[in-house]
Amino acid sequence: MSSSSPVSPSASTPNGDRIAESVHAALPATIAELSRLVRIPSIAWEGFDHSEVRRSAEAIAELVEGLGVFEKVSIEQSEIPGTGQLGQPAILATRGARNGRPTILLYAHHDVQPVGDESLWESAPFEPTTRDGRLYGRGSADDKAGIASHLAAIRALVDARGDDFDLGIVLFFEGEEEFGSRSFEQFLADHEAELAADVIIVADSGNWSTEIPALTVGLRGNVRVQVKVTTLEHASHSGMFGGAVPDAMLAAVRLLDTLWTEDGSVAVAGMTVREAETPAYDEAQLRSETGLLPEVSPIGTGTFLSRLWDKPTVTITGIDAPSIKNASNTLIPTVTVQLSARVAPGQTGEAAWDALREHLLANAPFGARVEFADVDLGDPFLVDTSGWAAAEALDTMREGWGAEPVKMGAGGSIPFVASLVERFPGAQILITGVEDPDSRAHSPNESLDLGSFHRAILSEALLLARLDARG
Repeated sequence: MSSSSPVSPSASTPNGDRIAESVHAALPATIAELSRLVRIPSIAWEGFDHSEVRRSAEAIAELVEGLGVFEKVSIEQSEIPGTGQLGQPAILATRGARNGRPTILLYAHHDVQPVGDESLWESAPFEPTTRDGRLYGRGSADDKAGIASHLAAIRALVDARGDDFDLGIVLFFEGEEEFGSRSFEQFLADHEAELAADVIIVADSGNWSTEIPALTVGLRGNVRVQVKVTTLEHASHSGMFGGAVPDAMLAAVRLLDTLWTEDGSVAVAGMTVREAETPAYDEAQLRSETGLLPEVSPIGTGTFLSRLWDKPTVTITGIDAPSIKNASNTLIPTVTVQLSARVAPGQTGEAAWDALREHLLANAPFGARVEFADVDLGDPFLVDTSGWAAAEALDTMREGWGAEPVKMGAGGSIPFVASLVERFPGAQILITGVEDPDSRAHSPNESLDLGSFHRAILSEALLLARLDARG
């Protein structure tokens, strides 16, 4: 099957053939809708124009209204706890279930990552461009495609059944996931009754490949923190005092080096590892998917997927220090670094943070002062796949993709999934997505494989049809 060929569903899904025809016929319009959303630079990070996040929310609300099936569609904002400030706008739409049918909550987020170095993009980040069957642009995959796929799946269900179907549907399209979901907990509290559902689909993950779907069953947690290392009250001349006085950069480099072993594994006592079987995945695939240079070796031990799914990491994602352009012969008094750690399933984000903090304090060289700020924590999550919703999702993936789905872990984090489970303990959680190993989410030249997009929409539309038929 080529990346763009439609799949003929089996007769096991009611109206499956009609749904497949509808998804296929509407695909150009769906891609056009997604392209319209990609053109809006909806970055929720501080220092960016947040009116664009509002504009994105308004454009999505208009699309949701156009479906004509929701009883209520609104743009909502909740307070960021302890700040007195509102979070970014989210779209909330509800349609009540009838005749004993379940209610499904469809989640995605419409905010996107900053573009980074724009010179690394082969086409403008916010000008969607199609090349070789892929749609390029920031948010084309993560996660405006999640929103577009939800809307397209609903539209296909309406086309097959009319707008009098009995399935309950809730849409929750968040506006600040890439900036830490800071008002998420309060949003759940503010709208608990509206968000209650039997099944929750979080469309913010990926697939095994462009030809093989996946249900994500494990997520690592996260710890993000700014670490400030100080050795001097003020800058001093490096020629006059260098060799006797430790500058902050020296102390920071020595401290950071203690975080890893010689093979690159995390050396922080108390950050745990999960033991689990992993599918086959060799070094050639790792190199192909990451762009690892031929002369550079991988890091860590164990199977490659255990390193990506079941072990902790610590990464330096930013350093505040003088640039080369502004460098002078000076002993730097203070250096601040941002660390991003991933937490293996089975350990809480708080426990991992305690271990990381104690390690940094205990290993500060030369008595350097170490301080912490802007700590953000998220817990790992393991999906229970024993319920009927997971079985239905895997079946409709087989139908929609014409391939056996993989139950896979993910190295990334979606911390709010644990919050959803805590708030709605009776709901079955499914983590899906439209990304593939070449999507480069968060990186320059982010893209979406349009064949995968087609099949992901079809699979979700088939799932909605099955749930609508479920008594």
